[in-house]
Amino acid sequence: MLKKISAIGFALVTTLATIPTVYAIEGDLKDLRPDVNKKEWQLVKNDTTRSIKTYIREGDGKRINFKVDAMIEGTLEAVARVHFDVDNIKHWYWETLDSRLLKKVSSTEYYYYMQYNAPVTMPDRDAILHAIVEPYTAKKGYMQLTIRAVPDYLPAQASLVRVQEQDMTVKFTPVGKEKVHLEAEGFVDPGGIAPTWAMNFVQRNAPYSTMLGLQRRVNMAENTAKTEPSPFAYME
Repeated sequence: MLKKISAIGFALVTTLATIPTVYAIEGDLKDLRPDVNKKEWQLVKNDTTRSIKTYIREGDGKRINFKVDAMIEGTLEAVARVHFDVDNIKHWYWETLDSRLLKKVSSTEYYYYMQYNAPVTMPDRDAILHAIVEPYTAKKGYMQLTIRAVPDYLPAQASLVRVQEQDMTVKFTPVGKEKVHLEAEGFVDPGGIAPTWAMNFVQRNAPYSTMLGLQRRVNMAENTAKTEPSPFAYME
């Protein structure tokens, strides 16, 4: 009898252990099926607990295309301050080794630098980014941040590959007083040689991980006394 129970238990454990693998294989095969239009946005992550959805779509082989739809717990001011605190972006943005403000043009325009830890076997990347802020107005109902890469703004460093494109639009819409609906869409050309597996890995993981980091940072910002004015205008 004990031998029979042991055999059944072993079979059950073996079956359960294979379930994640089966689902992983199913996920990989989905991309190969003819009914999947890779030119359309494909849902990659749907975290209903944290209200985060991320999407990808096929590019031209050089670009990482992404879209995010997330609900961030926090005020518009806190979410905006986290984005404007450029020197601390490295503490929440995907695999960021360094981030710093290069030039403040005005209360709605600035240039900044970011350095990224690239996947294994690849040299690290850096990017020079130009940001334009469209402050929130009651009539418009949202704040918008438009970011464009300007790779020639500073000379390239010998040990790093310069990101050629990192263009995105991020829309922040307050929902009541304590939530912000964040919608982001954009693409990245990491420059240099980037194998397909690395592009796919970043495309599928970076947006979701960044949203988790953003939420953690917003929670910290909400609990920190605002002793200084925002460096950039988030509201008219």
